Amino acid sequence: MVMIRRAGWFVVLAFVMAGWMGVLGSFPSVAEASVIASHGGAGDLRAAEISRVQSVLEQKVVMQKLLDYGVSSEEAMAKIRSMSDTDLHRLATLTDRVAAGADSGVGFLIGVAILVILVLVILMLMNRRVVVR
Repeated sequence: MVMIRRAGWFVVLAFVMAGWMGVLGSFPSVAEASVIASHGGAGDLRAAEISRVQSVLEQKVVMQKLLDYGVSSEEAMAKIRSMSDTDLHRLATLTDRVAAGADSGVGFLIGVAILVILVLVILMLMNRRVVVR
């Protein structure tokens, strides 16, 4: 085992694998699932999606952007109510992504910390000294 750790290809392989895991870990992984009603509930679904979009429109940042573009919140809600079901569903799905994207990069920082720890562990397994001054 010591011979393998001291081999030059092991070091290269360890860094390549760490880099590859970092690249793959940087891609967002979003899984969406929902229950499809077998009958009837289209009106309830539409009302739920309108309320989801309305809750996003009521945020201060979104209201300010609408006002900057010259659109009042009443005009925006009238436009949302007149949308087709498919467009409304697409917009409601996008509002979920907007809310999910407001994590301020905590996941990225955790990923970088794990990568640093992984590199330190690999260096320690290779009997290298890690000195922080």
